[in-house]
Amino acid sequence: MARQIRKVAVIGSGVMGSGIAAHLANVGIPSLLLDIVPNQLTEEEQRKGLTLEDRAVRNRLATLALKKLQKQKPAPLSRKSHVHYIQPGNLEDDVEKLAEVDWIIEVVVENLDVKKQLFEKVDQYRKQGTLVSSNTSGISIEAMAKGRSEDFQAHFLGTHFFNPPRYLKLLEIIPTKKTKPEVTAFMKAFAEDVLGKGVVEGKDTPNFIANRIGTYGLLVTVQKMLEGGYSVGEVDSVTGPLIGRPKSATFRTLDVVGLDTFLHVAKNVHDVVDGEEKDVFDPPVFMKKMAENGWIGSKSGQGFFLKQKGENGSEILELNPSTLEYEKRKKMKAPSIEQAKQAKSLNEKLSILIQANDRAGQLLWNLMKPVLIYSAEKVYEIAGDIKAVDDAMKWGFGWEQGPFEMWDAIGVASSVQRMEEEGATVPSWVKEMLTSGRERFYQDGTFYHHGEAKVIPINGKIIHLKALKPERVITKNSGASLIDLGDDVALLEFHSPNNSIGFDVVQMINKAVDEVEANYKGLVIGNQGKNFCVGANLMMILMEAQDDNFFEIDMVVRQFQQAMAKIRYSQKPVVSAPFAMTLGGGTEICLPTASIQASLETYMGLVEVGVGVIPGGGGNKELYLRHLERLPEGANIDLQSIANKTFETIAMAKVSTSAHEAMENGFLSERDGVVVNGDHLLYQAKQQVIHLHDAGYRPPARKKIPVVGETGYATMLLGAKSMKFGGMISEHDLKIAEKLAFVIAGGRVAKGTLVDEQYLLDLEREAFLSLVGEPKSQQRMQHMLMKGKPLRN
Repeated sequence: MARQIRKVAVIGSGVMGSGIAAHLANVGIPSLLLDIVPNQLTEEEQRKGLTLEDRAVRNRLATLALKKLQKQKPAPLSRKSHVHYIQPGNLEDDVEKLAEVDWIIEVVVENLDVKKQLFEKVDQYRKQGTLVSSNTSGISIEAMAKGRSEDFQAHFLGTHFFNPPRYLKLLEIIPTKKTKPEVTAFMKAFAEDVLGKGVVEGKDTPNFIANRIGTYGLLVTVQKMLEGGYSVGEVDSVTGPLIGRPKSATFRTLDVVGLDTFLHVAKNVHDVVDGEEKDVFDPPVFMKKMAENGWIGSKSGQGFFLKQKGENGSEILELNPSTLEYEKRKKMKAPSIEQAKQAKSLNEKLSILIQANDRAGQLLWNLMKPVLIYSAEKVYEIAGDIKAVDDAMKWGFGWEQGPFEMWDAIGVASSVQRMEEEGATVPSWVKEMLTSGRERFYQDGTFYHHGEAKVIPINGKIIHLKALKPERVITKNSGASLIDLGDDVALLEFHSPNNSIGFDVVQMINKAVDEVEANYKGLVIGNQGKNFCVGANLMMILMEAQDDNFFEIDMVVRQFQQAMAKIRYSQKPVVSAPFAMTLGGGTEICLPTASIQASLETYMGLVEVGVGVIPGGGGNKELYLRHLERLPEGANIDLQSIANKTFETIAMAKVSTSAHEAMENGFLSERDGVVVNGDHLLYQAKQQVIHLHDAGYRPPARKKIPVVGETGYATMLLGAKSMKFGGMISEHDLKIAEKLAFVIAGGRVAKGTLVDEQYLLDLEREAFLSLVGEPKSQQRMQHMLMKGKPLRN
């Protein structure tokens, strides 16, 4: 019988344990969250007259963890109601329930003796065949399993989640010598397909893969900073996006992680290695002093950076490692930085920076050289191959390129020559690769492995648009491309700046639907950019408005509305695949599609009020329709409550914090789906197109739409005016709300009047055009373009 995971027990309700339970809840898997029984009462429990025998006291730790889950930011739960999937308990009263679960995850204190004692108890109560794993970040998996039953050891392995579990993609799986291969294979598939993780198999070594390389890299960075006389701020200004790393760069990352956590991870390696490696993993004195002072980062309010209020508002100061005093934050300035910013690709940026003989180039080379060499030295000790190391660093630390991909980018042969000229020892296997005539670790769909070219495994659920485009483009323009995905499915990819919607994108939508209706089973609208779509080309709209060219704006909005109608009534199914920021026009493109297959991390909303207008591409009508469609057949329709909900969502510019929350806001419905693994998004959207086509898809019938009319308009307006009188919104906010309410109400008609879609679209377009002409709306647009945030004028 195929193995299934229907229920899980998470032992340990700290930040990590409760976070894992939350992510299980996000994918619909119930769990027990167990912790130890407290040995003394809190003051509040004493006031309530509770005793140590009361269940509320005995479950306190897990219950408190669930309360914290609902307040944490970023939110561990994709929908607050998912907390009901998690049942709090304790390790004494509920230990027998371990026999009811399919997977037991240990997430307790990092102490081998404590873990071994716990697993002895687990072994007594688990049923045969139950998976057991540890979330340890560095303690030996083999040592934990020692002495346990044969069945326990056959089903035991390490499952190292990265924090926070919902958002960080990496899951390191570490089998023992006695773990059944089928158990490891099952956990890999389950973690990828159900939990949405990027899985790498690591070896049972200190800190496994990502933390071993990442911690080494961070400590080398600190070392080189001190040796070169650089400041904390200077280092962060060049070790972030400039070299394909997260915005948090080096020291901001340490502040987020917590210096206490980082020092613990470093100690894991320091205690078991020797020589030069041991020296690197011994953090400098100033970092230990920071920890003693409690300056451990964001959770303590200060670390390498300190945010404080100054004369000109809040400012961020950086720590001077020499004096342990905070100073004004500095940024690195060097010719190579400006030159690299003009480069079109990361490879080009890295090449420019590494070759530069200025302060930035010298620092980056001195940081990169030891990390590349260390990765090559340790790869077969900590992992099975170079790809596992690269994937771990990309998924766990947010690097755009792993160390071996980065080495390829700067040139392996030339960099090895330079390393050796500077007295460094390059691992022999790297030089053997070069001697064999192979110049790159990755080439022609293979990677170098023990003297051979190993084929990079192809995952059929992962579609790489870059790899498809050279031969599969059907047609394209400056804003979008239509690509053949195979299996008679086409994909419309946006590639305008920020994936914004301009006239070129609208043209391609029309072309795409025509082409698909003639020659394909259906269409996917999706891409693999940073965000799905952040809305209309605001700069273009503002420039036309400032030139009083309202005829041009009217034409563009009208054509956008027509394109959305074309999507809605296409004879072939159109499926949208949104992810990340899906705002304004991006949401308007999704709403009329036959199905939305949204990434779990989809932040969707009609946010046009933030720039002084209302949705103009049919968004008001489509959201209203989606609320109507959610009602059961034959149910009494409370039109006013539907209108109010639509009005509130748009007027408040509500943006979902997940695809599940987008369902609560009405953007997604029962015909839509949530894809947990973002890498599978386009594949799942393609499968949905095929499913709809093969099921005999027919577009929706054109129907008249009931509206609330003048009385409903008055009701919505009353709410907006109350907010204005309460000082919650400005005069211009009220003007926008009046226009929005008029559109949603259906204008000056009686309540219950049936109107057609074009009538509502005309109302919407007229309101949009009138607001675009308002000076205060134009000020909001300009402020958004310049500052990247809304102006409340």
